Amino acid sequence: MNKTMLICALLAASLTAGAQNGANTGMGGSDGNYASLAEKVANLEKKNDAFNVYFNYAASFRAEQNGDKEWSAAFTNKQLRLEIKGNIGDHLYYRFRHRLNKGTDARGDNFAKATDIMMAGWKFNDKLSIQAGKMCQIWGGFEFDENPMYIYQYSDMVDYMDNFMAGLVVSYKPIPSQELAFEVSDANNDNLNMVYGVGSNAWEQGGTRPLEQFKNPLTYIANWNGSFANGMINTRWSWGLQTQARHKYSRMLVLGQQLNLAKFQWYVDYMGAWDGLDRLGIATGDMGHVLGANVYASDVHYNSFISKVNWQFAPQWNLMLKGMYETASISKMEQGKNYRKSFGYIGSVEYYPIKDQDFRVFLAYVGRKYDFSEKSGLKDYNTNRIELGFMYRIKAF
Repeated sequence: MNKTMLICALLAASLTAGAQNGANTGMGGSDGNYASLAEKVANLEKKNDAFNVYFNYAASFRAEQNGDKEWSAAFTNKQLRLEIKGNIGDHLYYRFRHRLNKGTDARGDNFAKATDIMMAGWKFNDKLSIQAGKMCQIWGGFEFDENPMYIYQYSDMVDYMDNFMAGLVVSYKPIPSQELAFEVSDANNDNLNMVYGVGSNAWEQGGTRPLEQFKNPLTYIANWNGSFANGMINTRWSWGLQTQARHKYSRMLVLGQQLNLAKFQWYVDYMGAWDGLDRLGIATGDMGHVLGANVYASDVHYNSFISKVNWQFAPQWNLMLKGMYETASISKMEQGKNYRKSFGYIGSVEYYPIKDQDFRVFLAYVGRKYDFSEKSGLKDYNTNRIELGFMYRIKAF
């Protein structure tokens, strides 16, 4: 009786705390050999993989400086996510992930923005599977797919992406180490007026054009995930087309490569976006003084280069180093051509005090530098942040 009450209490706690898997796409990757609270406290041995509950929580004390402003300091809650997932027999599987620090109002797709994932999948055999529901789009790259709790600072492109959409994914593995996947999903969670605002226009040379709703606003993505040399070298590549508005499309290429050694992991990502209508909104926000009110930039090109290293230099210790270089350009606007360059440099030292729990204490520094062309009329600036905190991915059951 006491064990039953304890298990119910742990589940109730998980439903009010927040969780996440090891990654954004698929079933979340490997969860490691961490003991669940139910196993540690109630000595409950799991008999199957049908029901798994996780919640992730990350918090820190941070001191930061934005631009020329003085330093400020505060405690902050970084992540709070609930995750439930499992495999029912040999074929059926499901996954649910919800952010407890996001709005819960239903959007145009009848899901709240707080709900990242609510999907079900069917595995026909070891080669072919299909999944449907609300999911993370299958863009490639290792930063994009990494557990958000472990990200101290995203690149500009990933930070501004909106990628949890209702759709359908078909996956085919001709051999166990190679996966080809194709996805069709909504392009947005809402209709055009809710995304861009009523009466919005697209900037074009010589004037502006009112945005018109496209009848089939969908996203199409082709994805390749490869693994070589027994998992030492891995790839996550993708190409996709998104319909933004009538006669406006966004195209994106993502190339992710990873070296995965026992105590050293390194990935290098390239992300490129060619937007007929500024999907990310970075250029529109920067160049608003030229575009005018309710006008979105057209023919925008973004580049992002990301490199990240994790080195387990001693037992229960990890050193993380990350660098980012990004550009933005509005190709048909004189003030906007190659107008922006941004640099990111991040380092952290992480300590794992308990071997059978995914709990870490960290000290991190995050620096950003933004350089603008003279023609843009924008002022260069820097940001700095120092954080002392913890991350705990709790396996509740």
